[in-house]
Amino acid sequence: MGEIILQAKNIDKSFSNGKTKLSVLKDFSLDVDVGQIITIMGQSGSGKTTALNILGTLDQADAGELSINGKQVHDMNETELSTIRNRDIGFVFQFHHLLPEFSAIENILMPTWINGADDRRDRALDLIEKMGLSERKDHFPSQLSGGERSRVAVARALMNKPKLVLADEPTGNLDEKNANKLIDLLGKINKDFHQAIVLTTHNPKIARIGHKQFFLENGSLSEKA
Repeated sequence: MGEIILQAKNIDKSFSNGKTKLSVLKDFSLDVDVGQIITIMGQSGSGKTTALNILGTLDQADAGELSINGKQVHDMNETELSTIRNRDIGFVFQFHHLLPEFSAIENILMPTWINGADDRRDRALDLIEKMGLSERKDHFPSQLSGGERSRVAVARALMNKPKLVLADEPTGNLDEKNANKLIDLLGKINKDFHQAIVLTTHNPKIARIGHKQFFLENGSLSEKA
């Protein structure tokens, strides 16, 4: 077993809608090793996004423990959580969440600006080249295709050299050709950067990229045999 970068133990999460309480995650436990790709497959509404939001400290669990880099999340204040999100975790969302008024390279540089780091333009240009976007670096999101926007989002997630990338249905809005390109790219990133990745999907073909593959059903996580 390798070095554990993220550990979730017995996570529970429910939401209340008036008098109704909806249990989304029940006893959810997951270990992620450095350099490991984990895929979590589940139907729409199975709790995949909620799980990733909790793993990425964007949401809080009702019960259970979460540690990132050996540090317990529940012991951290909001400033410490923001630092963890910015430095240790890269996020790739289904809808990209690129800022429309900024160019591709500016979107990629955004995490370093938030971090107050020195100008890292050389790294951004290197990532853009790896993503095959050199000729598109000064284009705005509205001028990019869906596949290009997804690659900008991946480059942005990698900008601060996070130990863990969380990707929520990253191929959900792409056609099959661009979905396959993105999955190949994530596999290459994992290999080249020894990058831990947790990826959610409803597509069995995409789930096969995982070194470990899990199913999320009725709030419970089970590993594929």
